[in-house]
Amino acid sequence: MPETKAKPAISIRDLKIFSELKMVEALEKEVWGVSDLDVIPMTLAVATREAGSVWLGAFDGGELVGFAFAFLGLESNSLMLHSHMLAVRQAYRDSDLGYKLKLAQRERALALRIREITWTFDPLQSKNAHLNFDKLGVISNSYKVDFYGPETSSVLHRNSTDRLWVRWPLASRRVQDRLQRKEHRAHSLEALATLTPLIRFNAGGAPERTDLPAALKRQRMAIEIPSDIGDVERRDADLAREWRLATRWAFTEALGAGFFVAEFCRSVRGKQGPGVYILEKGSIEEYVPELQRAWA
Repeated sequence: MPETKAKPAISIRDLKIFSELKMVEALEKEVWGVSDLDVIPMTLAVATREAGSVWLGAFDGGELVGFAFAFLGLESNSLMLHSHMLAVRQAYRDSDLGYKLKLAQRERALALRIREITWTFDPLQSKNAHLNFDKLGVISNSYKVDFYGPETSSVLHRNSTDRLWVRWPLASRRVQDRLQRKEHRAHSLEALATLTPLIRFNAGGAPERTDLPAALKRQRMAIEIPSDIGDVERRDADLAREWRLATRWAFTEALGAGFFVAEFCRSVRGKQGPGVYILEKGSIEEYVPELQRAWA
């Protein structure tokens, strides 16, 4: 029998020429479902690349199947990289490609002596929350209401564009432990066993608010979200909106009272269920000391 050639591995590399940035434009439309109005303009893509922004592409042969774009910015008067957009083609989303693109961003940032990357994501997206908090080790104390406006042309932005602004302290012990897959869930699961979530599911699957003053007196609190908000949006737009408004209230009240988002769990006792954020009270910089010296 003839030998079967192994399929070449997906390669991740810097995007350097105009034709590669043009591939990004098509992939952005495919993944995000945006109109021409909301696509990153080619002139801006070219200018940011020339000015030192990080443009990474994931290639399967000559086909672009994922990309990540990050530009330089300031966070607490320190230089950082802000990851504005990451997209992976549907057929490649179970291959950890998003995770690998984030690791490549980390490598580029550290090579530039930058110790922190920030980005935003929809806190109702449980898969993204799992990647960001559980696998990468981000942390957050900032919730942005309608960050990109009430909606955009993307089908993913019809239930508002609320975002958590997350910080990724690249050289911290927290992040290094996550990347080395060191066990960290026991503390989170122990906390969940004793907490009444500020937002939880009621018997009908809708969000239920619990006692805010009691929650604010604790050292930790929890916020539940659906395991698949996209499915909720397709089945019942009004229910999805309820989840948005309820979690918006919970996050803004908690963060305004001195809590920060520390962890996310999407399974408890080995069973898939609603996603649960764990928030801690106190200083985010004391919790992750490396955030005080993000740029060396």
